Amino acid sequence: MTIDLFAGIAVSDYPAALAWYERLFGSPPAFEPNDAEAVWEVAEHRYVYVVHLPERAGHSLTTVFTADFDVRLAAVLVRGLVPASRETLENGVRKATFRDPDGNEFSFGGSPSAG
Repeated sequence: MTIDLFAGIAVSDYPAALAWYERLFGSPPAFEPNDAEAVWEVAEHRYVYVVHLPERAGHSLTTVFTADFDVRLAAVLVRGLVPASRETLENGVRKATFRDPDGNEFSFGGSPSAG
């Protein structure tokens, strides 16, 4: 059985959010189903979307755990976004948290560093 996941992030300023998430993901959205929604495929059958819902903006918490944590984080930094926080948990798992213009938190997590 295939499961598709759509994780939604409400934003107040759709054009600003679209630009910010393009920098975070390093590409334009995979598709825009309407004038107020943009969707990125972060892995097969796994999507993150932003939607213009000002009354709900700023309360989202999303984490994507990725095998290429160091490469992905370096690419985001090159595109000019800086994590609001970085941490390494007791078990060595790493996490970098970014905040979009509304304050929504989007984090990348990764396995313990090999070195």
